[in-house]
Amino acid sequence: MAKLVQPPTRFTHQDWTTSNLTKYANAETERAAAERLVDESKRLSDETEKRTEKTQRDVNKKFEQRLNDIRYWKNELDDKLAGVTTEIDNLLAFQTRVEKALEATHEPLHIAKQCLMNREKRRAIDLVHDDVQKELIKEVEAIEGVQALLQRSLEQAIEQVRLNRKAKFQLEKDLKDKFSVLSIDEYCENLRNNSPNINFKDGTARIESNSVSPEEWEDFSHKNIEKAERERQSSVSLRSLIDGILQQTSNDMRKQCSEVNVAFNKRIAESKDTKSKLEDHLNKVLAQMKEMEENIARLQKAIQDKEQPMKLAQTRLDTRTQRPNVELCRDPVQYRLIEEVNEIESSVAGLQSRLADAEASLKGLIRNQLSLEEDIEIKSNTLFIDEVECMGMRKSINIQNF
Repeated sequence: MAKLVQPPTRFTHQDWTTSNLTKYANAETERAAAERLVDESKRLSDETEKRTEKTQRDVNKKFEQRLNDIRYWKNELDDKLAGVTTEIDNLLAFQTRVEKALEATHEPLHIAKQCLMNREKRRAIDLVHDDVQKELIKEVEAIEGVQALLQRSLEQAIEQVRLNRKAKFQLEKDLKDKFSVLSIDEYCENLRNNSPNINFKDGTARIESNSVSPEEWEDFSHKNIEKAERERQSSVSLRSLIDGILQQTSNDMRKQCSEVNVAFNKRIAESKDTKSKLEDHLNKVLAQMKEMEENIARLQKAIQDKEQPMKLAQTRLDTRTQRPNVELCRDPVQYRLIEEVNEIESSVAGLQSRLADAEASLKGLIRNQLSLEEDIEIKSNTLFIDEVECMGMRKSINIQNF
């Protein structure tokens, strides 16, 4: 009979029971842990979902607030840009006024200088530093002063236009950036979890090194607006100043032009009166010369008329020297003949003296005639210069309000 072989190590029933109980316990523990993990996972999923939704709502609110801020500053920039743009146009209009005003001074200045040059052609005593000359010099100085003032105003206007345009450029650049970021943030605000074209972007959760703080962001636009407003106010003040300068310079030029014209008219009237008086004196001198020439002719005839009586008296005396002997008597006839000769000689001497005076007077009258004629010609030349040449040009001066 074969011998029964004992199987390998056997477990006891207790071992078996203990093993089963252990497995039950392990399974129960693992199941309980798994159940807890499921519950915790579900809770965690719910919490993360709620937190994510809350965070997204907060982000959307932040987007809304940010967009409101951007729109606010964009509107502020738009308003300031409109104001600066309008002011640039206004200042450019004033710049044009100054340019035209400056151009309008050239002709009056040229005429004033030409008048001074023309008056240098006056001759002799009429080349006088009269009121006209003084007023013309004042007019030249006044216009040159106006030109210098207008030129400075023009340069200031050009510089202010440049500053206004610089401020406008900064506003436009800021607005362009605001428009870009508004489009970007509006796009981002409208993105949702189910939006197309959303992808994972590694490395985006960071703060850019060149980014600025919200305070710096606001301060940037605020400074641009403040700068633009300062330039706009400066431009408004400059326009007010230029307007006053244009009015004042126009009034000054018009007043000085009137002063010159009054001086010219007064001087022309004075020259005409003087010329008329000189012509009257010349007519009187010419009449007196004619009378003096007639007087000289009478005196010459009177002297000539004494020749025959002198010849007669001297012939009688000479003939009576031939009386013989005692007949050569100093009788009354002899004495009277001698007196007659002396009388005639005295008369001739007196007539010759008067003739010499008359001839000297005639020469004096001739000198006066020439002097008067020369002075009249000088006055005529002066009147032509002042009345025809100068006043003829000055009639074309028309100083309007600048």
